[in-house]
Amino acid sequence: MYPNAVYLTSYEAGRGQKFHVYGVLLPYAEAVAYYRTALKVRGDELFESPPTHQFEVARFRESEMAFPPSVTIKDFTWGGSPGFMNPKLGAQPERFPTIIQVVPLPVAR
Repeated sequence: MYPNAVYLTSYEAGRGQKFHVYGVLLPYAEAVAYYRTALKVRGDELFESPPTHQFEVARFRESEMAFPPSVTIKDFTWGGSPGFMNPKLGAQPERFPTIIQVVPLPVAR
């Protein structure tokens, strides 16, 4: 995980997996570069608009998983947006330019 990432929330993804959402003050391109270096893989650009990049971190097994274990980075300043709003009222920063979504391997049943 990026060192200054702020945990925001998690969501059930199904089949024992969760989406964990983090906000970072790092610009999108720098976050992608950080994960390319940290994970030693190039990853895949999922969308140009809004910029979204994904790094798969383990093999996807459709029979056991709802989503591929991955790190997904999304630019929330695209199109002039002020960023992803911090869900914690009164917390600083108020908005994050970049969001990191982590989907780990499923919890063993």
